[in-house]
This record gives sequence, C-alpha cells and structure tokens, in this order.
Amino acid sequence: MRSLILVAAAGAASASLVLPPISPNLAQCLLSPLSYSCENKTAVNTCCVPTQGLVLQTQFWDTHTGLEVQGQRLPRKAWTIHGLWPDNCDGTFEQYCDFSRQYDPKPDPPVLGNVTVPIVEGVKLDEVIKSFGRHDLLRYMNKYWVAQGQPSPEFWAHEFSKHATCFSTFDTKCYRNYKRHEDVVNFFDTVVAAYKQYPTYAYLAARGIVPSNSTTYTLRGVLRALEAATGATPHVGCAADGALNEVWYYSHSLGAPQLGIYKHLNTTFGATCPETGIRYLERAPGSE
Repeated sequence: MRSLILVAAAGAASASLVLPPISPNLAQCLLSPLSYSCENKTAVNTCCVPTQGLVLQTQFWDTHTGLEVQGQRLPRKAWTIHGLWPDNCDGTFEQYCDFSRQYDPKPDPPVLGNVTVPIVEGVKLDEVIKSFGRHDLLRYMNKYWVAQGQPSPEFWAHEFSKHATCFSTFDTKCYRNYKRHEDVVNFFDTVVAAYKQYPTYAYLAARGIVPSNSTTYTLRGVLRALEAATGATPHVGCAADGALNEVWYYSHSLGAPQLGIYKHLNTTFGATCPETGIRYLERAPGSE
C-alpha cells in the first residue's frame, strides 16, 4: 500500500508528512483547524486531535532480558521502547479504555476501580503484523521494542491494550472501511516513529554519559544532556539502588499523534533518581 502524503499548515509553519501505509482517514481533518492537543480552544474531531493529549514517549534501559537463550536480546548503543502513552492534559490518565480491543494476557492493573480487566490469551500480535505484510515493522520492533522477563509480543499486547485504546485517534471509527487490527498496526507504526525522534543513548553519550559499572553520574548532568537535545525536561527514572532505567518524554501532538509532530514539554512527574550517585549500568554479557 502506498503511504499517504499529507501537507499540513499551522500558522506560518508547514510540514510535509509521510504517514504509514495503514493510517486513519485523516482527510476528514483537513476541514478542521490544525491545533496542538490540550491547546485547542474549540470542540474538535476526536479522530483528528486526541482527547487525552499529553503524549508520553517512554523508554527503558535494561541490562538483560532474561530470555537471551531464546534469542531475545537488547540492541547495542540504544535504549528500548516502552511505549507511547496518552495522559490527560493535567497529567492524570486512563487505562484499558476498550475491552473489545483487549489483547493483554497479563493485565496490569488487573482491576480498575471495581471492574476486572478481562484476561485475553492466544492473540499473537507478531502474527497480526505479519498478516498485514509488515515484516519491516516486525523486524524493527523485535530489535528495539524488547521486553524483560516475557516474550516481546506479550508486552506489545499490553501496551496496545492499556494505552492505545485510550487514544481517541486510534478508535476504529477513525478508519475508512475498518479492517480488524488496522488500529494495532497503525499504533505500532506511530510508536516506532515517535521513538526514532528521541535517541536517548546518543543524547547522553554526546555529554559523556555512557554505560559504566564504575562511574556514577549526577541527576543534573543527566537532565542537562536530555534538555540540551529536546529543549524540555523529561522524567528520569531510577531503580531503588540508583540505577538509571527509564526516560519519559512529554509533548503535545500537532493534530493526531500519527502525524508525528510533537511540541516538547516539561515532565509533570519529576524524577525518581537521586541527585548524585546515579549508575548507568553496562549491559550483561550476552544480552546484546
């Protein structure tokens, strides 16, 4: 399938965008004012601007997968994808918003309020990706969207079910002549495209912050490296022992996240790392 070329204008700025082969019907958005999520002043088509418009691109730094013997390894000199999350504009969030598109075999949390999230087993999203002929996407996800302690496709199912179902722009009604699982492939394409915009390993390495089992770093140093690259302060996460393990980049999306245009914003969550003594650990032997 050919990619759709969409030319969008916002004020004096314009961008030519190449959308993934599977995308919602964004032609319906051309008659609507193009605006950033959480910044629109009037009612909008929810297929064109997400109702939960504080968008987080989240990444992991793991040192092993636990499934190396099965060939599930981490990429060299790269952080891995955690996901793409839709928060409410005030930083709160919803999760598992559509049980009819629930593919997570291990829901977390298992209960929302007093409602149990259904457990769904047997839906193999790697096979779904193959069924759309997207072997290129699957190769990339296998390399850079790598789970720890579970097969990666199970983790992808978790991320789609918990987060994508809360993005209004991935609702099935947004697709022309919707075919089952188009939203899944479109979400995965969108996550990958967002991840590529934030090369965390390179951001840190440019300021001399590289994995080491002996050197420690300061929170200020880590944040300065990431702020210099993006112009905003992300959330930086550490384990209880001070090991750096997560970064969340905050943004508003110009129109639908599928367009891939983001305005960088400061975190609403702060950091969970110590001021000093941060450890950015090397990967375990054989894990890459």
